[in-house]
Amino acid sequence: MDLLWLLGCRRGDEGALARIIDKYAAYVSTVIYNVFAGALPREDIEEVASDAFLALWQNVEKVNGLKLKAYLGTVARNKAINKLRRAHADLPLEGDFLQVPTRSSDEEFDEREERRLVRKALRGMEATSRKIFVLYYYEFHSVSQIAQETGKSVEAVKKRLARGRAKLQKTLNEEGDTDAKKNIRPVEQRVDS
Repeated sequence: MDLLWLLGCRRGDEGALARIIDKYAAYVSTVIYNVFAGALPREDIEEVASDAFLALWQNVEKVNGLKLKAYLGTVARNKAINKLRRAHADLPLEGDFLQVPTRSSDEEFDEREERRLVRKALRGMEATSRKIFVLYYYEFHSVSQIAQETGKSVEAVKKRLARGRAKLQKTLNEEGDTDAKKNIRPVEQRVDS
């Protein structure tokens, strides 16, 4: 259906866009909500979601109908990050959570160190595993979506995510982060849409 709706949008059919919005509004809002992490009000989520769908309308000729959900998720995430930047919010850990400006310098140091260790662990991963890890944890793609995008089975994607978490856990433990385990969510705790 996505392909037919995109073709309708390309012909200027606003009803086709309305059907896409109906189908993906919750997904787009969830991506934005996860980026904002409570830092901005609900009205901003709605505004950024509208901006994401407007971007789809304006760039409909460039959108691959088989990757519409991925396109919307990426646009929503990028627009949410831009909104946070305009609001002068700081995005540590590559945008995964927000830094609270009232923290002590020790807490800020700990977060900078954690980001450094995460980047170190990511650099140590094989390219495909790193891509899968980033798609899942930073771009909020589902396991099935990643499997489709990478040509791997769902089980292979889950195994690579588990190995990536283990590598991250090992790196954090080796460097002395005793709270590392609580910060790494396994695949089973995420809703796979």
